[in-house]
Amino acid sequence: MKSPIRPTDDDALSLARDLLSSARFAALAYTDKADGSPMVSRVALVAGPDGLPLSLMSDLSHHSAALQHNPVCALLIGEPKGKGDPLTHPRLSLRAEARFVRHGDAEHAGLAEAFLAKQPKAKLYIGFADFALVRFTPLGAHLNGGFGKAYVLTAEDLA
Repeated sequence: MKSPIRPTDDDALSLARDLLSSARFAALAYTDKADGSPMVSRVALVAGPDGLPLSLMSDLSHHSAALQHNPVCALLIGEPKGKGDPLTHPRLSLRAEARFVRHGDAEHAGLAEAFLAKQPKAKLYIGFADFALVRFTPLGAHLNGGFGKAYVLTAEDLA
């Protein structure tokens, strides 16, 4: 059987970057701190100033505590749009490492501004002491560009 994975080309890289830059939400997969089982949460997500994924999380959330314990995670980015089979719509499964940026950290103000530009309703709680911005450093990804368009992307592809 021939591999379904296509060689990564400029169109695939462009699609991955478009998915990242247009994201407003993502499914976040992480390892449960209590028993090591996999869990998934929906999180707000935007492309940070460097184009990489950025979120805002409360320390009170289950997924925030889990990521502080084990920062390796995955994000499913891409929402079905319009009609048709949702499985034919592009999506990016991104393996990443989460890093928390807290109030008072040198980069917090710039990242907060970038986050609020795309998620303005977060202004209500971004200043709360238990909230931190979370940067996701890509480790690699699988891009499904639609039916028959599968790619494996490296961390360098996403930089």
